[in-house]
Amino acid sequence: MFSYDLRIMLVEDHPFQLKATQYLLESYGFTQITAVNNAENALQTMIHVQRPYEILLCDQCLPDLCGLALIGIASHQGLIQQAIILSSLDSTELDTLKKNAQEQRLPLLGYLAKPLKQSDFINLLTLPDL
Repeated sequence: MFSYDLRIMLVEDHPFQLKATQYLLESYGFTQITAVNNAENALQTMIHVQRPYEILLCDQCLPDLCGLALIGIASHQGLIQQAIILSSLDSTELDTLKKNAQEQRLPLLGYLAKPLKQSDFINLLTLPDL
């Protein structure tokens, strides 16, 4: 098993999906995962750490704030370096989100379908600057 040193903030409102995704990330070798169940908890947690998270992995459909808005806030406050949306939305909706992120100059690496697949996740992380 590989070990990755990235600090990941995982935001997912469904308890089963949160635990399952955290478990998958850990089984892939990611050991520094902070898992929370909504955007408010994510922002409060990110504000109280000494350095930005390398990756914000978040659901798009959160009850208190959409994932793209969370990425925008966290990015503008210097709380994250990069982000990935994890969603079960269809590809057309996700392509629109990616376009909106580019227009807003947000650090969105892309999006992944649920359940998270190791190869897809690693492929997004191989982009420059990580």
